[in-house]
Amino acid sequence: MSPITHILVPVGFDQTSAQALDYALSLAKLTGAKVTALHVFGLAVLNALDAEYIPTASRAAMISEEAQQQLDALVRPRKDRGVELTSEIRVGSAAEEIVSRANELGVDLIVVGKHTRGMLERALVGSVATQVIRHADIPVLTVRSA
Repeated sequence: MSPITHILVPVGFDQTSAQALDYALSLAKLTGAKVTALHVFGLAVLNALDAEYIPTASRAAMISEEAQQQLDALVRPRKDRGVELTSEIRVGSAAEEIVSRANELGVDLIVVGKHTRGMLERALVGSVATQVIRHADIPVLTVRSA
């Protein structure tokens, strides 16, 4: 087993993501690893009555700016924990971008928050955490929502 030197934490802006980030920071402090918090958002294309809505460049920039502000608000108060903590934003399919960025960064572990959902919601929506577990070539640790 190789040492843990870099942990990737996919984050939304909810309590489960905050718990996953806190867990990763605690683990990183014990192992000397650095942590990257990654937020992925999609730019929805709506198809209504055969008319597609694709966000304009200015709308996409606004969404990205809002996401960056929320990510900064999540990360900023955690910067003083004695762990190297960086953050990034990506656009695309969450699970695909998480796995792709983990490979690009050469991380040793992905720590992802897992929501408790009902069967119907899991069947219809699926789970980003489940997709990451299925497709990642490195260990994935899930942190359940409290």
